Amino acid sequence: MKPDVSVVIPCYNEVRYIRSCVDSLLNNGFPAESMEIIVVDGGSNDGTLLELEQLKSSWSQVKILSNPARITPRSLNIGVAAAAGKFTLISSAHASFETGYIHALMQVLQQHPEALAAGGVMETQVKRSNPISESIRTVLMHPVGVGNAKFRTGVKELMAVDTVPFGLYLTEVLKSSGAYDERLIRNHDMELSKRLLRNGGRILLTPEAKCTYFARETFQAMALNNYRNGRWNLKTVWITRTVSSLSLRHFIPLLFVSACFMPVLLALGLWNPMWLLGSAGMLGIYWLAIAAVSLGARNDKNRFFWIVVAFTLLHFSYGIGSLAGLFSLPFTSRKT
Repeated sequence: MKPDVSVVIPCYNEVRYIRSCVDSLLNNGFPAESMEIIVVDGGSNDGTLLELEQLKSSWSQVKILSNPARITPRSLNIGVAAAAGKFTLISSAHASFETGYIHALMQVLQQHPEALAAGGVMETQVKRSNPISESIRTVLMHPVGVGNAKFRTGVKELMAVDTVPFGLYLTEVLKSSGAYDERLIRNHDMELSKRLLRNGGRILLTPEAKCTYFARETFQAMALNNYRNGRWNLKTVWITRTVSSLSLRHFIPLLFVSACFMPVLLALGLWNPMWLLGSAGMLGIYWLAIAAVSLGARNDKNRFFWIVVAFTLLHFSYGIGSLAGLFSLPFTSRKT
């Protein structure tokens, strides 16, 4: 029987997360016999494939495809091409979905025919709770950390947004649009959303659908992930030739880091240490502001000092990544 919903999950070395993700989908309240779950694996070697084979032996809805290239947008496109359902839900192996998530998004698309996609509110969690991981979680849910990303900070009513995480799409819309731009290692999801919006229609975010995303739990992993995200900001604009491929919030860390480093460069170039006072002043104001925000974000699980560290690493790793991306533009191909 042809499924109503196809779920596409790109996956690589996700043994800690893949079972809870698939279980949350199969037990979502949506008829399992009306669903297919397409996991596109990039050659996992940590036990993920064994978990998937066990899930597949228990649930015929689970299908395993391969992507030797290990590039996320390629995995997504493999899954979308194989999707047989009228609707396609894009997932992450790091995600888990509350009961009713699929049904709530399907209702939004059915009640709003102008909608191209619908998504729900995402709560950030950690698998292993400790003061550092909880401080990272706090920062990734705070407006000072994630800007105006409504799907992270929450909404009280249905609203139009520029993108959603783990959205439900009409499969025909995804396929006819060309789906994900495989030139973009990062930001492919945002670029797709912006491209769909330019072609007409809306993307809707509903508070009636809730999901969980399990964040990286160490400062090193968080900083590396954000550096890579930042590195692809200007590269995304360069490759797509479209400034609106991203939103203003994606460029604020670049502007901030550039403003902090510029006086240092002037001091070195002009041999005048007075310029260093400019950097020191900006950094001082920044850390005072971050300290005030961190005080207000304390709870019984996180720690003030680690929140300050997490904010600092988040902003600077993203901004430095954006600078690295800027300098790499002359070596970045725009060919399809």
